[in-house]
Amino acid sequence: MRFRAKIVDLACLNHFSRVINTIAKLAKTCTLRLTVSKLYFILSDKVANGGVSMWCELCQGNFFDEFQMEGVAAEHNEIYLELVPENLARALKTAQSAKAVKIKLTNKHCPCLRVAVELPSLSSSSRIVTHDIPVGVIPRRLWNDFREPNVPDFDVSIYLPVLKTMKSVVERMKNLSNSIVIEANLNGEMNLKIETDLVSVTTHFKDLGNPPWTSEDGCQSSAQDRDPESMAEARIDIKKLQQLLAGQQVNPTKALCNIVSKRIVHFILLHEDVSLQYFIPALA
Repeated sequence: MRFRAKIVDLACLNHFSRVINTIAKLAKTCTLRLTVSKLYFILSDKVANGGVSMWCELCQGNFFDEFQMEGVAAEHNEIYLELVPENLARALKTAQSAKAVKIKLTNKHCPCLRVAVELPSLSSSSRIVTHDIPVGVIPRRLWNDFREPNVPDFDVSIYLPVLKTMKSVVERMKNLSNSIVIEANLNGEMNLKIETDLVSVTTHFKDLGNPPWTSEDGCQSSAQDRDPESMAEARIDIKKLQQLLAGQQVNPTKALCNIVSKRIVHFILLHEDVSLQYFIPALA
């Protein structure tokens, strides 16, 4: 089992750092899955227990100049590691003007991801700062716990408004309530609502547009049969929504959410070479 990678391009390095910072804001610990072509950051708190889930997918070729990986076995050419993303984010903070960053899986005293940051130097010799980030190796028998979550059979799918605007609305509402209702319809309309004994506040968004989804057999999704005016809604923990909006540094080119009435809200943020899915279960 071996893994080593190198980033030289500064724009790729900064982009990678932004993705890791986003992950660190959303998860205290997560699973890093390495394959030949992709990296995945996975958080699978059981939604049934009220936990959020996250699935972030990166194409390694768009970030790394070198990428070598040998999995646990020829027929299972993958590696699953448990790590604290904040530790990786901290290591990459020292790399903002680096000439190169090397990441390697080592096992001196315990399994670690070694992040070696080559910094510019005035002399001919380079300065290298090394961070050893402890990781846990997840055994093969547990890999099935970390499969990609299915896109739920949603009632409504809608593009999100500008995330900065949504963030400022949610931050104001957070001071008034612990939960927020997200509702949307197939007419491109979405409302964010809070209701308490003292106050009722609703923010309306319109003309957002609805993504065209087709099911696996090529038919239009069942959501298309709905009355376009009919709202699907879910009440969720406002802190979990605010965490997603405040933490994201991916700056997505597309952002949308799927609502399964009274069950779950599934957010998808897409940016060229990164996709981030985030599932927030509805409150009872």
